[in-house]
This record gives sequence, C-alpha cells and structure tokens, in this order.
Amino acid sequence: MNIKKIIYAWISKKFMGGCSNYNSLEVRRSCRSKEQARDRFKQGNIPHAQGLIFFNPFAAIRFAKQHGFPLVIKPNVSGFSRGSHFPIRDYKELWKAIFLAKLWWPFTVVEQFLEGSNYRVVVANGKIVSVLQRYAPSVKGDGSSTIRELMQKENAIREKMQLYPVISPLKETAQSRAFLAKQGLDFDSILQAEQRATLFYRISLAPGGVVEVIDKQLLPEANETLFKNVLNLFDANILGIDVILEKGIEFDYREQKCIFLEVNSRPYLKMHAYPRYGEAEDLSEYFDELDALEVKQSDTF
Repeated sequence: MNIKKIIYAWISKKFMGGCSNYNSLEVRRSCRSKEQARDRFKQGNIPHAQGLIFFNPFAAIRFAKQHGFPLVIKPNVSGFSRGSHFPIRDYKELWKAIFLAKLWWPFTVVEQFLEGSNYRVVVANGKIVSVLQRYAPSVKGDGSSTIRELMQKENAIREKMQLYPVISPLKETAQSRAFLAKQGLDFDSILQAEQRATLFYRISLAPGGVVEVIDKQLLPEANETLFKNVLNLFDANILGIDVILEKGIEFDYREQKCIFLEVNSRPYLKMHAYPRYGEAEDLSEYFDELDALEVKQSDTF
C-alpha cells in the first residue's frame, strides 16, 4: 500500500464517520482535490472561482496581487472545511492562513471569495435530495444579554432539540475570542436587539455552525438543472455540492453571482437529520434507492 492510500484510509477512519459511501473508487478519486473539481467545473461551464494550487506561498501572494481580495485559502485535500480560512481581506491574514492550511496538507488552494449565502446541495440518482443553508457560529442579541449569556442560551436550545453531537455547542475559545475582537467585541459585550455577532470565521459544524433546511420546491428550474448537470459531469451516484450564491438559491443562478466551491463524493448525510432551523426531511426513499446500487470498490482507496 503506497503512502497516499495510507493517508486516505487514515482520513476516512478518523474524519469520515457519518459520511455516505455510494460512489465507486473511480468517482471518489476524481473528487478528492479542489483542483480536480475546478478543472471539471471549467470543462462543464459550471460557474466557479478563479483559483490556484500552490506549494510556494509566494504564488498565492502573486495571485492576490492579480485578483485582489477577498480570498479563501484551503488545503487541496480536506473535508468538513478543515484548514479553510475565509474571507481573507489583506496580506497579513493571507500569510497566516497559508501557514495554518499547510499544517493540514502541503499543497494549498487560493481562490476568489464571494460574499453570499452558503449551501450544501445533495443530488443523487438524478434527483435533488436535500438543500441546506449553512451558517457560521453566531448569536443574535436581545438588548440585555452578554454574548456569553447568549451562547449559553443557544447551547441550551441545541441540547433541548437533541442536536448533539452532530451539531456542536458554541464554545469560548481563543479563536472565537480573537474573532470577536476583530468586531470590537468580547464575551462580555451586550448586543443590541437583533444584532448578530459571528464567533468563528469558518462555516463548519465543529466550531458550532448550524444548518437550515431549505424547501427544494423553491429552486428555479435552471438551478435544479445546473446541480443535476454537476452530478452527471462527475458520473456520480451522489454528490454533496458546495455553492455560494450572492442573492440566494431561490433565485436563478444566471441572474446573480454564483461560485461552485467543491463536490463531496462522500457527503456527510447525518447532518441533514439535525437542522437548527426548519424541519428535518424524511430522506429514506432516496437512501433506499442508493442502498440498492452495486458500488464498485466502495471500501477501496
């Protein structure tokens, strides 16, 4: 077994619990890196960010000079947004993000970043299975509570909803403290009513991010067709597609800025049963169809 197989097997065992496994080895190999996804997006005329795979950090600095900010830095191979940093707005943040991303993987991606709504769209067997909007960890003010108190209240709601351990509690960490400081806030700050404070830069479940179920019926036909085209482009049985849309997924993608980020050949389906907002959908009929498939080398790396 070569070193790559060892690494992928370790990643799968340590980090891929709760992830589906309905694609062949060939499909999974075609989705493992951000570079592969971007090349395939380009081939299929799928809107995507301009980006660069680099080992030498100065290549990313040159990219920033050419394309400007904001940017995103992420490992070329990863999952669950691990090692990703965004939005990066200056060269100081860029250098720091490069260093942190390379702790996860030596080859790194720098891409243009789009401010907008972040979605995970699961497509399987030619059908839109589920649409989730993803949110970074945050709290909303009530005019009297500190951020610390708001975090405690939110964590109590999550516990009552039985979202743990799929959805994580909000935590007081050095990273969240530093991120609040950038907003001129700390854990003792009192937010005005409806004022929202973001606690972490990354849209991910581990630091306390949450998801909202979006009604699939809201998708315009053009958007449905686009997501199904991505599935066909990779010749996959199922994909978790990460996309940012400037206005929102309920608007035609052709009438707004839209960036496809990556595809996940082993999407984390467990989180679809634990939304913080909206009602969890019964996806059993889709899973039954997927379970009936004969998948080649499903456990081979």
